[in-house]
Amino acid sequence: MAAIHRSYLFVPGNRPERFARAAASGAGAVIVDLEDAVPPADKDAARMQVAEALDPSMPVVVRINAEDTPWFEDDLALCRHAGVAAIMLPKAESVDNLRRVAQLGLPVLPLIETACGMAAVDALARVKGVARLAFGSIDFQFDLGIEGDDQELLYFRSMLVLASRVAGLTAPIDGVTVALDDDARLHADTLRARRFGFGAKLCIHPRQVAAVNAGLRPTEAELAWATRVLAAAREANGGAVAVDGKMVDRPVILRAQRIAHDAAH
Repeated sequence: MAAIHRSYLFVPGNRPERFARAAASGAGAVIVDLEDAVPPADKDAARMQVAEALDPSMPVVVRINAEDTPWFEDDLALCRHAGVAAIMLPKAESVDNLRRVAQLGLPVLPLIETACGMAAVDALARVKGVARLAFGSIDFQFDLGIEGDDQELLYFRSMLVLASRVAGLTAPIDGVTVALDDDARLHADTLRARRFGFGAKLCIHPRQVAAVNAGLRPTEAELAWATRVLAAAREANGGAVAVDGKMVDRPVILRAQRIAHDAAH
């Protein structure tokens, strides 16, 4: 089974000298950003720089500009180049537009960051070619006039997790933590993402990657519990068994299997 990407690191598309550093950061995937990180006057130049820097031996995700921008068509054409592993579509709202992007044959990561996108999330998740949903929490807060990134967004985070599960997608990617020098905040945000069923998190600096990877992995205690459960279930051979004073039934075994799998990837 393929490795599970727990961290997705943004790198500005107009800073190709940073691409190698991003690739060496330990991130599960690098997102070369042609959207928010690049000023409008630099969009065309950044696209050409990315085209020159793309390397099939170091495939990247490319975040293109949204459908309603003058750069969308050229960005989409860029993604036909070797070295592009997946496409991140910002402001994802339209099933038809998402299908068009998916026609390139690459995995698509729709970024849900508007009210319309959230309202359509179930349909977007079911589009063929969508690999994983991502939460653009900062833009989403702005679009809805929401202040705060914790309880204020819990309902919407749960919507992404539920839509992903129903559509059979890998667990979604949570939004960024903008505080670069607040390790406690990053740790808390990452643990919250895991508690709510997210499988990965967006990063905006290489220094965030290790903490995100660690926070989204099963803990040693969880892995030890899963190992005990699976061993006891094997020995019971279908019979009733208890571990740590609690009965082990099928849901418990499935949870233990998931923890063991996640720890190994």
